[in-house]
Amino acid sequence: MAKFAVQGSSAKAIYDAQGTDPSKCSSGTNLGISLASGVIAGVAAAIISHPADTLLSLVNKAGAGGDGPVFTRLMNIAGEVGIVKLCTNGLLPRCVMIGTLTAGQFGIFDTVMGALGASKFHFHDPSADKK
Repeated sequence: MAKFAVQGSSAKAIYDAQGTDPSKCSSGTNLGISLASGVIAGVAAAIISHPADTLLSLVNKAGAGGDGPVFTRLMNIAGEVGIVKLCTNGLLPRCVMIGTLTAGQFGIFDTVMGALGASKFHFHDPSADKK
């Protein structure tokens, strides 16, 4: 969810900063904006998911977090490792990896959408037409 929300918002911000919209740009420019906004979205998604993914990696190691239910073990690991380390250890490589993967995904998605002549769905407020 974070990827799509951030990618849409960042792409809109990039177009707005240029004073244009996708229909007025070349396909190369649109692809560049898709890739740039995909990197931003990937970094945001990596930051959001990193603590939980780190916990999952640690809980799968034998004996990690002691005995008991998974939730208790997760809490034990979080206490042992510490919140700061849980959120930051290995974050930069993760941002690079997820950022580039997400950029590629949105680049492919937007290229295929353009090739098929399809457009992204945008919510429309019907009450805005009455004004």
